Formats: sequence, structure tokens, C-alpha cells
Amino acid sequence: MNNQELIQKTYIEYLLENGKVPPSPYLLAKLAGIDEKDFYAIYNSLQAVEADIWLQFFQEAKQQTISQEVYERYSVREKLLSFYYTWVEVLKNHRSFVLFAAGTRHLHQETALLSPFRRAFTEYANELITEGRNTGEVVNRPFVTERYADGFWVQALFVLRFWVKDNSAGYELTDAAIEKAVNTSFDFIGKSALDTLFDFGKFLYQTQRAGYGL
Repeated sequence: MNNQELIQKTYIEYLLENGKVPPSPYLLAKLAGIDEKDFYAIYNSLQAVEADIWLQFFQEAKQQTISQEVYERYSVREKLLSFYYTWVEVLKNHRSFVLFAAGTRHLHQETALLSPFRRAFTEYANELITEGRNTGEVVNRPFVTERYADGFWVQALFVLRFWVKDNSAGYELTDAAIEKAVNTSFDFIGKSALDTLFDFGKFLYQTQRAGYGL
């Protein structure tokens, strides 16, 4: 275990055993069995440790997701579904920590804690959106397409908060919520009846201008 992993592990253990974050980087480093300078070689604050923990949850889930043999054959919708299911599995291994964080913080407002995770997730979402535009799963809409990734971030927070409150057996309600949320979002960003109507209207306009006299 490297120092980064050791610091994160010790941080989580202290938080769960004491019901609060460590009082100082010095004490955290001491409990982790490393020098204080080794702590500051990686992090500049305790807040940075927790922010990195959330980022690591995302990175672990993403790596597990994209390493699946079937991943490249998935549609973009299926890739996002697979990520969310995997992310929840990762979070299950740290549920006590997530519950503590959810109970003591407004996660949707903790921009400092979640901002590294948000940047990484938004980058991944944009990759999926670009792929979806290439495959036709995502429709390019002026002034709207650039906000799709923000919508997926709101969706990720919804999944997180839903799972935290889920008391169903095996968190089966979370699985259902993920499926419905992703399907709804892709129904919105995919080709809709309004797009079809717009395309038809555009076709009629162009044919009239071409002199077909429809």
C-alpha cells in the first residue's frame, strides 16, 4: 500500500471510529505511520484527502466498467448504465463512510469535496456524449448539447442520494432508479418526435424552395 492509499485508509478509519475528521494532518500522518512531510508531499489539506477519496471511488468504478470485455460493444446508454451499477458496487464497500458524509454534509453543495470527482465524471460524460453523437444516439441541439454533461452530473448526484436512502433488499430500488433515470435522460437527448417533426418541416421548406410546390 502506497502512502496515498495509506492516508486515505487511515482517514476513513479515524472518521468512522471517532465520528469526525482527524483534527490535523500531523495526527493523520502519525496514525498512518508516515512523516508529516510525506503527507504534504501528496495533499495540502485534510479536505483534499476526502476529495481524493471521492475521486478514487469514481476512478475505480470507471476502470472496472471499461475493462469489461463487452464494454466496447455496448451502446452509450448501456455504458452509462454499466458505470452507475459498478459505481454503486464500489460505494457499497464504503457505505459507512458514504452515509457519514451524507449525514454531515450537503453533498450537492460540497463543491470543494466533490469538484475533482465532478471534473473527472464530466470528462467521462462528454466522451460518452461525443460517441453518442457519432452513433446517432445523441442528437446535437444548439445551445443545449453543451449542457448534457451537466445534466448527467445532476443525475449522478441523484443516484448517490437515492442509494444512500435506499433500504430495499439488495438495493434493488436503486437499480430500478438508475435504469429509469438513464433511460429518461437518453429519451431526452436522443431523437424525439419533436426532432422528427422539425426534420419534416425542414424537408417541406427545402422542397418548396426547390420548386416542388408542395
